[in-house]
Amino acid sequence: MQTLLALVDCNNFYVSCERVFRPDLIGKPVAVLSNNDGCVVARSKEVKDLGIKMGVPLFQIQQLVNQHQIKLFSSNYTLYADMSSRVMSTLEAFAPTMEVYSIDEAFLDLTGVCYQDSLAYGDLIKKTVVRATGIPVCVGMGPTKTLAKLANFAAKKWCKTGGVLDLSDPVRREKLMRIVPVGEVWGIGTRTTLKLKQLGIHSVWDLATQSSQHIQSQFNIVVARTVMELNGTPCFQLEEISANKQQIVCSRSFSRRLTEYKELFEALAEFCSRAAEKLRRQHSVTSCMSIFIRTSPFNSQEPQYQRSATIKLVAATQDTRTLISAANRLLKEIFKTGYGYQKCGVQLSQIRSEAMSGQFELFDFSDNELPTENRPLMATVDQINRRFPKAISIAATGFEQSWKPKSERKSPRYTTDWRELVTIK
Repeated sequence: MQTLLALVDCNNFYVSCERVFRPDLIGKPVAVLSNNDGCVVARSKEVKDLGIKMGVPLFQIQQLVNQHQIKLFSSNYTLYADMSSRVMSTLEAFAPTMEVYSIDEAFLDLTGVCYQDSLAYGDLIKKTVVRATGIPVCVGMGPTKTLAKLANFAAKKWCKTGGVLDLSDPVRREKLMRIVPVGEVWGIGTRTTLKLKQLGIHSVWDLATQSSQHIQSQFNIVVARTVMELNGTPCFQLEEISANKQQIVCSRSFSRRLTEYKELFEALAEFCSRAAEKLRRQHSVTSCMSIFIRTSPFNSQEPQYQRSATIKLVAATQDTRTLISAANRLLKEIFKTGYGYQKCGVQLSQIRSEAMSGQFELFDFSDNELPTENRPLMATVDQINRRFPKAISIAATGFEQSWKPKSERKSPRYTTDWRELVTIK
């Protein structure tokens, strides 16, 4: 029995989440902005048709926004995460195995599930998701993950597919590959695309007809496996359990320039808290921590300064207090007065499982085997914050936090806050 995988991808996900609760915006230009309302991170089809690119700064398109009355929203990650969970829960009913690939994408193993009419089954998935969640999706199918991705690209680009396409048939597969640029292949980045074009490989078909051994000698094993996947040989398996992150980064731009050490430390302390929560969520500890601070690189009229610093922790930790203390020591080393700082961030690396043994301090360790570490306390804080979001904050002194990113256009958290539920009149 031939393997059949499907990629279900939400259409313009952030925009679609906003439209679920604002149906009056369906068919109208809508865009979602990044943190601090700085850049466009999601666009409706109507906005794309105006030529507005992903990531463009808002101030550069303000005239188009006014001219076409584009509705703008600040990023509402609480809403998007909950809507994503609803979509994924709906998809679980259609396949015995599923890999959640991103917030708006999931791979399904449909082998033996819909061998009679795959397109009808894909259409059923599409209609069920939109009926259950209000989020429109497209479904791409194929014998490999790379072909499923390619099918999904085509299902979104060409309306004649009806949002569902199966590339199991070699004839249909070749026809599509001949007209799709090689840069649209999953895992083929900008640099690889440029190098492929230098070798005369411009379309997906050009790449698929190459020898995998030749491609590996020119690039690497990953690109060689991509060639095999394009020819229907599975090389990338579904991952039902997501791998733990090997690096955790938390950073933000500020709503105004920060000049005081205290404010900058408060921001870093909050980022340490978020990073530590992510660390504990995957049951890991970190042995290395870095911070960075920088002014705005886009304003040549201001004095420019950027620095980073790294510390190797004496013992691996997941304790928020330990990370904040380390961030304070690092900031003292690199902070300079006389500058208006626009962004800072925290990076945790050398991450491993909390169950793995490591080297500890000789004279200072607690019963839970990690020095200056209180796992029960951190677990209690996380439990309280899950039940009552942001009820407890372990951060630097001061709670004004006027430096936090602007979100003046944020929609209500319709699905997660009793006070912001939709009211029907």
